[in-house]
Amino acid sequence: MNQCKHDDGFRMSDTLWEQMEPLLPAAKSHPLGCHRPRVPNRAAMDAILLVLRTGMQWNALDSTGICTCSSAYRRFREWIDAGVFAKFWRLGLLEYDELQGIDWSWLAMDGALTKAPLGGKKNRTESLRPRQRRRQTQHAH
Repeated sequence: MNQCKHDDGFRMSDTLWEQMEPLLPAAKSHPLGCHRPRVPNRAAMDAILLVLRTGMQWNALDSTGICTCSSAYRRFREWIDAGVFAKFWRLGLLEYDELQGIDWSWLAMDGALTKAPLGGKKNRTESLRPRQRRRQTQHAH
């Protein structure tokens, strides 16, 4: 296993981590109390952000040496359920709005979906195609 020992440019800055850390929920203890210690939150977040920024597979994390894929994905799901990323996104938007300003006038709050023009009737009972037996091709007319 080839592990990266140098900074590859995908590590989180200290400033970003100081903003992210207070949003993380408290760690849950293992019910039996005999589990290996948890991966540090910062290492897990570095691994998660690496996957999200590059689009790499979770299993490829094992070769980076940052965090194992199972630990990173488990923490990702835990933090998604706790709303950590949504809170961080909201704080980022508010800070950007304060610094640069966001022109909210051109944004839509919701949208409408319409039926496809040639979609046919809703909940129709029969297909409009000629009946076919299974695995039988249509005749060319």
